[in-house]
Amino acid sequence: MTESLYAAKPWVALLNEAQRAPIAPDDSLVHALRRVVAEAPDRAFLAYFDGRLTYREIDELSDSVAGHLAARGLERGDRVAILLQNSPHFVIALLGAWKAGATVVPVNPMYKSGEVTHVLRDGEVAALICSDRAWESYLRETAADSPVRIVLTGCELDFQTRDDARVLAFERLPRAADADDLAAVARAGHQAPEGRDPAPSDIALISYTSGTSGAPKGATNTHGNIMCNAERQRAGLALPDAPVYYALAPLFHITGMVCQLGACLNSAGTLVLTYRFEAGVVLEAFAEHRPHYTVGPSTAFMALAAHPDVTREHFSSFVNISSGGAPLPPALVEKFRAGFGPYIRNGYGLTECTAPCASVPPQLEAPVDPVSGTLAVGLPGPQTVVRIVDDRGAEVPFGEQGEILVRGPQVVPGYWRRPEATAETFPDGELRTGDIGFMDAQGWLYVVDRKKDMINASGFKVWPREVEDVLYTHPAVREAAVVGVPDGYRGETVKAYISLRPGADTDPDELAVYCKERLAAYKYPRQVEILPDLPKTASGKILRRELRSRRQNEQ
Repeated sequence: MTESLYAAKPWVALLNEAQRAPIAPDDSLVHALRRVVAEAPDRAFLAYFDGRLTYREIDELSDSVAGHLAARGLERGDRVAILLQNSPHFVIALLGAWKAGATVVPVNPMYKSGEVTHVLRDGEVAALICSDRAWESYLRETAADSPVRIVLTGCELDFQTRDDARVLAFERLPRAADADDLAAVARAGHQAPEGRDPAPSDIALISYTSGTSGAPKGATNTHGNIMCNAERQRAGLALPDAPVYYALAPLFHITGMVCQLGACLNSAGTLVLTYRFEAGVVLEAFAEHRPHYTVGPSTAFMALAAHPDVTREHFSSFVNISSGGAPLPPALVEKFRAGFGPYIRNGYGLTECTAPCASVPPQLEAPVDPVSGTLAVGLPGPQTVVRIVDDRGAEVPFGEQGEILVRGPQVVPGYWRRPEATAETFPDGELRTGDIGFMDAQGWLYVVDRKKDMINASGFKVWPREVEDVLYTHPAVREAAVVGVPDGYRGETVKAYISLRPGADTDPDELAVYCKERLAAYKYPRQVEILPDLPKTASGKILRRELRSRRQNEQ
């Protein structure tokens, strides 16, 4: 058998000594919490508007939740679903569930009843922790048709007094008779059960994928997977001692869970939470808390840059800013640096590799491929092997496109109770990402697009990312998404959906001509539609599939 071209790991030469250090996680974030409690118990762990919670307080509150869950009959290995926004409730519930020996199932609060039902049933969830409003509005009925037998609800007005109406525009509800109050349970002083500390090989999370094809599948992120990437973040970001992280990404998403909460806890830092993304609230939090690091999708940075009150000073405290979860156009990186100072560093990962498997180190800037104009997503870590293969599974040379495969300590062992899907996606433990990309000879990884999103126009391949990157260079464009639509002559043709920057003015014909001047004739969008906003996931990724569905519904 021919030795792998990529086994030499050329990217390691570009990493510094700290980034090259091997990682062998032998504990969990629960153990990391206890280490900080022993060393700096009164350091602020969470900042939530005007509220502060120390490491000691979070340890005690989560102990009490763990004791309550165990007393209610929760066994080691049972599943606990958490359906909450970015508030202290999420962190307390997460750590409490882990201390009880449970596996956590993070659930997107934007999910509708049917989507939640699938997760509760497929995960055989025993306990549900959610907001009181969600419980009253639809989750009580949803949970009744599921294995859930323990329910805790919380009001996100707890742990702060500012009640910012931009994101916290709701009132406290009367305590539900059929659910326990999360804050009251946390303050009750219960003791965590003994003998349930998680091991690295235990499943920490069942993270349900977005379900682009078929029903969502649960990736089984282990405690070791999480600690691997949390430690990689701590060692590689070159942040100051006791760093301040701002939670731009939602904690229920793997990026927010690992690169914000996990990395912050593992660095003994302070995590700033503001419930959900609202650009004005985020900018005020930057000014108030002076964070050193944040990570979020490119769409969030677009929204912040477009806010009428934004200034360079809002970003002056940052040591590093990362982007993940959505494509990062090179034009946005340069516009953001010119306008506000920081260079946004790209990153790439999936739920199945517990967030990042490649990132741009803080001492480097990502190159742009001179042929395609694609911005590199980063370098793999020293214990990660990324390979590029063709449709037959054979490796392609550096510079040639193919499917991206990942092997490393952050790759999950498989999908929850889906042996066939596991065998298909993780042959011999290696993750088949479904993404198309290439690697240059130095080891920089470039992601071209999702395999399934490729457009076939008159037999020519068109990758939406390439067209979107051109659109983002237009001064009027705020957001762009490109999809293939049926065409009687060409089979498929290119359609672009656009939202505009505040105060900008253009029209579809101008945008089409702009692309035609910069792209091959078969690539430029024959159709352009301008919308107020493009549909996005809670993590900020633009939903091409909804735009394709929009087109189908219009026909």
